[in-house]
Amino acid sequence: MSTYEPTAADFAPLDAQSAAPVLVRPSLSYWADARARLGRNPRAMGSLFLLLALGLFTTLGPVLWTVDPSAQNLDRISEPPNLGADALLIDRGQRWAGVVVSGWPAAPDPAWLAQADRPELPAPEALRTVATPHTWSVRLRWDPVANAAGYQIYRNRYEPKALNELGLPLGDSWSGAETSYEDALALEPGVYWYSVTATDGERESRQFQTLRVEVARALPLETARKAGLLADGQGQPGDQITLPAHPLGTDYLGRDMLSRLMHGARTSLFIGLLAPLLYVLFGTTYGAIAGFFGGRIDALLMRLADFVVALPFLLFMILFRVASGVEAGESGITAILVAMILLLWPATARLVRGQILQIREEGYVQAARLLGAPQRYLIFRHMIPNTLGVILVTLTFAIPTAIFTEAFLSFIGMGVAPPTPSWGSMCFEGLKSMLNSPHELFFPALMISLTVLAFNLLGDGLRDALDARMRARE
Repeated sequence: MSTYEPTAADFAPLDAQSAAPVLVRPSLSYWADARARLGRNPRAMGSLFLLLALGLFTTLGPVLWTVDPSAQNLDRISEPPNLGADALLIDRGQRWAGVVVSGWPAAPDPAWLAQADRPELPAPEALRTVATPHTWSVRLRWDPVANAAGYQIYRNRYEPKALNELGLPLGDSWSGAETSYEDALALEPGVYWYSVTATDGERESRQFQTLRVEVARALPLETARKAGLLADGQGQPGDQITLPAHPLGTDYLGRDMLSRLMHGARTSLFIGLLAPLLYVLFGTTYGAIAGFFGGRIDALLMRLADFVVALPFLLFMILFRVASGVEAGESGITAILVAMILLLWPATARLVRGQILQIREEGYVQAARLLGAPQRYLIFRHMIPNTLGVILVTLTFAIPTAIFTEAFLSFIGMGVAPPTPSWGSMCFEGLKSMLNSPHELFFPALMISLTVLAFNLLGDGLRDALDARMRARE
């Protein structure tokens, strides 16, 4: 077997040209690596930007959009989203006296009425409007019908084709000479079809006359001045003005939806952020103490946590409302916070306890204990910081749960009560008019859904980014 004898050439230094390249992975700290991996997660970063936009919407929105969320405008109830509307200025005077045809008989001829086979009355002719029809008044008149004892007036949103499609019966006139009617019943801007039939006092004619009427939005002069839309002395009846915009529409009381969403976000996020922060903090400390000491202390603390888990949240929520003196129709924000803090911490405590049981056996913890470190130092300096990733993930998942809980309680009338806006209470109010005005339910429900989804996706991203095992796989 031959042996190799090294020579001096084997120990000669290599020049830079012949040196082989050495690939070295850049050294990253745990948090720097987690931040880099989070930045490569498009869903988590998109959710983060969405939450930042929500924060700006909540904080800067009311500064830029200064509409009072509790201001009611009964002239603009349940309006769909709009960028402003034109309105006709009117002068609210006395009610219209109507038209009575002079010399025309108020009742049919008795001889004609006595006929057994008398013909059916024809439909009134020349049905027309008097003055400009608007949301405060639509004035109709028509030509009289011979032998009529009165007239029936109907209103519909679509054109009737048969007698049973005439729509809402508005009123009647029990005089053949009274040939007019003024409609002021819950009018909205849009198109209506008015129909008039004649009656001989015993039976109503099946013949009807229909008129299509386009109703314009109107606003009284004094109302426009009180709302600040007109300066003193400006504006005359018949003038057109532009009303303020409502980009997300108005609710059933004429309140601006965009402003209420901004102020409602403050209420929902206040509860959704403060309650999880407090009960996660308490659960972290509780679980760290139980996991560190172990033994009987651990068993006692965990049995107490099991007892709290068994308590029904909704029942104790009601008890907290009663104990705090919250009456029906009042907001129970304090009761919601107390119920969440006292009843929702055990899940965090169990999770942190499991992490601490694992970490306390690590070598660096044993070394610190041998060096004489006190127990409080070991818990708050070594153990809790090393469970911070789990705590952050738990917090991001707890926030949407708290937001949804507040929305649910407000929806069933146990949380935030009107007129204080919150997304849950707005959904409850919007449910009443969902079929006719779906935007009142859609926008607050959309805000809840986007917020909950963003926090959940961010939590998923943080869980992957803070998992040390993911770094080893890459």
